[in-house]
Amino acid sequence: MSGDLDSLEQKIDQVLALCHSLDAENRELRERVTGLENEKQDLTGRMESARVRLEALMDKLPQE
Repeated sequence: MSGDLDSLEQKIDQVLALCHSLDAENRELRERVTGLENEKQDLTGRMESARVRLEALMDKLPQE
């Protein structure tokens, strides 16, 4: 009986360790997603700014 309880305790410890590991990985992935979303927003803004500048330059070109 004691061996069964020890085995169960070890399995519970393994599950808890896995849960903590997955929780930490989940937090890291959420932080990475947030960083990538911020980077995407920055790049989108930069592309829009470049588009506006290009359109302004195109308007200054002589018409054919």
